[in-house]
Amino acid sequence: MARRGRVERGPRWGVREARPRVTAVRSESAVVPFPAEQPRVQSCVQPVRHRLVPTGRSLLLALVLLLGAGSAYVVARETSVFAVRTIDVSGAPPAVALQVQHALQDDLGTSLLRIDLTRARATLTSMPTVLGVSFDRGFPHTLRIVVVPERPVAVIRQGASSWLVSAHGRVMATLAHGARATLPRIWIGKGLSFTVGAPVDATLLPALQAVTPLAAMRFPARITAVRTTKGELTLELRSGVEVRLGDQHDVPLKLAVAANVLPLIDSSTRYVDVSVPDRPVSGTELNPTASTPTPSTETQVQTPAQTPDRTLKSQVEGKTPVSSGP
Repeated sequence: MARRGRVERGPRWGVREARPRVTAVRSESAVVPFPAEQPRVQSCVQPVRHRLVPTGRSLLLALVLLLGAGSAYVVARETSVFAVRTIDVSGAPPAVALQVQHALQDDLGTSLLRIDLTRARATLTSMPTVLGVSFDRGFPHTLRIVVVPERPVAVIRQGASSWLVSAHGRVMATLAHGARATLPRIWIGKGLSFTVGAPVDATLLPALQAVTPLAAMRFPARITAVRTTKGELTLELRSGVEVRLGDQHDVPLKLAVAANVLPLIDSSTRYVDVSVPDRPVSGTELNPTASTPTPSTETQVQTPAQTPDRTLKSQVEGKTPVSSGP
């Protein structure tokens, strides 16, 4: 505050100094307003929104790239840039591979992007020697095909005619007399017809199931024929011995037991019965009229002379799995 004084003259005392009067001068005060606090959600979201909104330049660049990719695809699809020049087949025997290449010969020169793989798959799987296929486009000019071929397991004989049959019951081809001599024969009478590429009659499936496991195992004898009589399966060996499997259950197990039994029999044995896998028996006389061995002709083959107390059952125990399932 500023102080101001003045001199006054009194009537009696003469000159006297007056008390200074103090006058308060109010200073003006300034209030600085603070901005109102904004909600935190808005302060965080609004910059994000701003960043997510594409600019016109980025939209134009994306459109140019999209048009360029589309144009490149059309050029690659409609021209010979990726034309098929090689059909590479794997997974099949040479003869089947040649059949596959010949079936797709019309696709040579077609762009890899234009080949109809659904049509190609249908074409190949309709072939009697092909079970399944898979494709791979090997750019720039190779179509790769992996083939799962049909596996032949038997020959069907009907009079002088022969057909090769796969494990899935499909007729693969007609055969000349004596062809595929290592495969077992299934003899049938007249009344059934067969078409290459078509499945066989359902009545032949049990016989096929009896010989299909042989392709994956070492059987010690050559099988010349498969016979089905009243639901009982019988394998005829080249030596003249019959292997009686019984019904269709546990066929892989019965075959494994028979593979262990056959090296133990002598030259007089005429049949080996493994219809009960844990009790294999053999006999010296055939009885075709009976579905089970005749008791008078049944024997349990003894092991070599140095171990006469061990039976045929004890020889095969421990070598054969307990069960293979139906």
